[in-house]
Amino acid sequence: MNPDRIIAIVNQKGGVGKTTTSINLAAALAAKNLRVLLIDMDPQGNASTGLGISRAQRTTTIYNVLTEGLEIDAAICATEVPNLSVVPSHVDLSAAEMEIGHAEGRTRLLRDALQAATSEFDYVMIDCPPSLNLLTINALSAARSVIVPLQCEFFALEGLSQLLQTVEMAKSSINPALAIDGVMLTMYDRRNRLSAQVAEDVRKHLGRAVFETIIPRNVRIAEAPSFGQPVITYAPASKGAKAYLDLADELIKKHRNRR
Repeated sequence: MNPDRIIAIVNQKGGVGKTTTSINLAAALAAKNLRVLLIDMDPQGNASTGLGISRAQRTTTIYNVLTEGLEIDAAICATEVPNLSVVPSHVDLSAAEMEIGHAEGRTRLLRDALQAATSEFDYVMIDCPPSLNLLTINALSAARSVIVPLQCEFFALEGLSQLLQTVEMAKSSINPALAIDGVMLTMYDRRNRLSAQVAEDVRKHLGRAVFETIIPRNVRIAEAPSFGQPVITYAPASKGAKAYLDLADELIKKHRNRR
């Protein structure tokens, strides 16, 4: 797999649009005729559900890859979205941290699995759990870059410095190649003055590290997972779908310029 295109979607806070971003950005990249793999590293398995992978289909998951050394190719499931595949999660993953906690190379299990993979993808996205645990550290070890979703709410910047410190720690100790693609603003409500103020404050603090594209608060984005679809297939004409397609374009351009 292309090591330059492995991206961890990470934020230790819940409810910021992390899984929603993972699903919809992966689907938007796939819509650009890129082959995309989404790895669901969250024991809740919401990214798997949001792409229509039922519990019954999850006989082989990322849990088996991390705890049993199963080849990641064996855990890949196709989705209804052309060019998009997923390595699903299972509730058993919540016990994985205890099971691999004393394993040799415990922070590199996902990286080693991806390096051994034979399947070809243009992008690999990793949906991380909402905590800075061993599963997230595995994602940071495997990734080449990080995207941080940030909700346009009052406490948006709370905890961000800790997260950025964790990324820097991972860079210095386990993954020197790790970079930050950017912070992306989610759930923006143009009718709400607070959203505009938060966006302004975040850009003032982080400058060019913030993506230009802002993801709006959009009912179609919220509805899509219950139908097992990303918003670009559920409501392709919606503002939410357009925003994620714009984000995909911005990310592709960013990576192209980084070469």
